This record gives sequence, structure tokens and C-alpha cells, in this order.
Amino acid sequence: MSAIADKAAIVGIGATEFSKDSGRSELRLAAEAVRAALNDAGLAPADVDGLVTFSMDNNTEVAVARELGIPSLEFFSRIQYGGGAACATVQQAAMAVATGIADVVVCYRAFNERSGYRYGQVSSALASAPTSSGIDAGWSYPMGLGTPAAQVAMIAQRYMHVYGATSEDFGRVSVVDRKHAATNPNAFFYGKPITLAEHQSSRWIVEPLHLLDCCQESDGGVAIVVTSVERARDLPNPPVIIRAAAQGSGSDQFVMTSYYRDALTGLPEMGIVGEQLWSQAGLAPEDVDVAVLYDHFTPFVLIQLEELGFCPRGEARHFIADGALEIGGRLPLNPHGGQLGEAYIHGMNGIAEGVRQVRGAAVNQVEDVAHVLVTAGTGVPTSGLILGAA
Repeated sequence: MSAIADKAAIVGIGATEFSKDSGRSELRLAAEAVRAALNDAGLAPADVDGLVTFSMDNNTEVAVARELGIPSLEFFSRIQYGGGAACATVQQAAMAVATGIADVVVCYRAFNERSGYRYGQVSSALASAPTSSGIDAGWSYPMGLGTPAAQVAMIAQRYMHVYGATSEDFGRVSVVDRKHAATNPNAFFYGKPITLAEHQSSRWIVEPLHLLDCCQESDGGVAIVVTSVERARDLPNPPVIIRAAAQGSGSDQFVMTSYYRDALTGLPEMGIVGEQLWSQAGLAPEDVDVAVLYDHFTPFVLIQLEELGFCPRGEARHFIADGALEIGGRLPLNPHGGQLGEAYIHGMNGIAEGVRQVRGAAVNQVEDVAHVLVTAGTGVPTSGLILGAA
């Protein structure tokens, strides 16, 4: 068991609305999300002594503290690797709380990723940047692999070739996410389910990825409040215990996709995360009631299921057949709609959904939830959580 397992709890979640044009600054989005999370937790800004965010977030910890009236900070931290940071922010907060470094830590992520800087576009400056990431990008950008979709498409092509998966198999993930988003009033695609035929007829982005295989670009913010299990018992909401938290980076790891591995059909960094999660929590894949998997691109959802041990390699297309991922199926996936259906807030909205499912307060609530698995971005060094009831 990890030294932090069952030592910390999530006691508050907050978010802005999710949109394509927020009409306000990223700092204001961050402040709104953090304030909403503190209100949910029954805490005040003066209670906060720690902040954690992504290295990519444009809102410094001191700026967020000033905006909210947080008087001082004793802990602050930033996690690298884009969406791979999501669950690691909560891991950092849990470590700070479990070791006594901080008492109340808020994890946040806020951006205008649709109306401002769009991650899905080519960053011509990256390949020439005098950094290690610039060197890495310099090997792939000249070959046309300059967007996340192009990079993931290469792995998806190899996966299809080796295991016989099809575009329809990928599309089933999108259909499920959009079905769940359609009944979630907070989702951007509320009331807008899709069919597999609509997925197949959507335009190509980079073959084999259709438009509906790719997550949204969104504006918004999400915040998560973490404190000790002891203090959590005195707060308004039922504490959601952090049963396990892990990070992982595999051999020959590159950003975004690791092209130099012998096999291009897996995400070994997620396998490393999974092994730690099961060990820390003393659980196995069959103990998971809800899976909130990072769904920036549908092929990587199938590969995650294999890396995490839900099915053998190459068998995810069979595992997800016959409604397995729907509410009522053997592994409900992303009941909020995921990043394909609700919003792309770099995975932080998935953590919030995990909390709601454990609380029993989700819009699309799964029955009798004891354990929720949440994963962060894949194709990069990544992270994961297992959340459970007290």
C-alpha cells in the first residue's frame, strides 16, 4: 500500500460553464472554478494553504491566490506533460496533505483553449525551440506529424493492422460518450447524441481518425479541493477517498507519441500507472464500477483498457461490444460524456465526475458505486486515480 493511500480525500469540486468562447480571461475562469470548489467544500479561501496546477496553465498560483484572497501558501506545485498531468495534480495534493506539508490544497486548470490558443493546431515554433521538446519535435514535424491527431493516427493505424480493429470499433467509444453527454445539461453536446453511421460519415481529420474520434476544444475551468480524511469528516459533503494515485513514464518516452519503441500498439506508461493503482488500492480491474478514461482520441481508450488489465492486448474491440461501456453495462465509461461529449478541460472534468459518482450525485448516476478509476492524458507521461467512498 502507498504511504498516501486512504490518507487524503476530495471534499470539493467546482467548474465554470463549458463553452467555445468564454468571453473572459483565463485568470477569471480559474478564480471562478476555485471559488465554486471551495463553496462546495464548505471552506473559505483563508483555509487554503496549497495550490497545484499544470505547467501549461497560464494562471500562476500567486495570481489565483490574490484574486481569491488566499492569504498565504505553504505548498505549490506544477505538473508537466499536458493532459497527463490531470490526476497527478491530485496525487501531489494528496502527498502534501498526507505528509503534513499542507492542510487544504486546491488543484485547478483553466484555459480558453477554443477561443484562445488551440492545441489541435501545428505549433511551428515548437520544432525550432532550443529545448529538449524542440529537439524531439524536430524529428517528427518535418514528416508531417505536427498535431496530436496526426501523431495518434500513426499509432491507431498500427493497432488496426496488428489486431484487426476497425474505425467502427473506435466509433463505438464516441457514440457512448455522446449518448451520455446528451443527458448531461452541463455538457456542450447536451441533447446531441450521435449514431455510428454519423461517426463513420464525419470528415477525416487524419486517417483513420474521423472528426468524431477527436475531442473538443473548450473554454472553461475546473477545480478540486483535497484535505485530510480526518478534516473531511467535518465538512458538508461525503468525503471521496483517494484510494490510489500514480504517475507513469515508459521507456523511450517522447512527447507526444513515442515512435521509437519496438511496438506501436500500446501505451506502456499507462500500464505502469495501472500496476501502481491496483497495488496501492488492493483492487483489481473487476472491482471498478465506473471508468473515467481520458478520451482525447478514441483509439487510445481501447488501448487503455488493455494496458489497465480489463482485457488482453488486442481484445478491447470485443470487450466494448454489446453495450459494455454504457450505463448498465459491465464497465460504464465516462457517464458525464467525457472530453468528446462534455468538454475538454485537460481531464480535470473527468476527476470531478469521478467524485460525483462516488457521492451518488451525478446526473447519469451508476448504481452502487464503490470504486471509480480515472485516467489522465495518454501518448505522454501520464497519471491515474482510484476514488472510493469513506
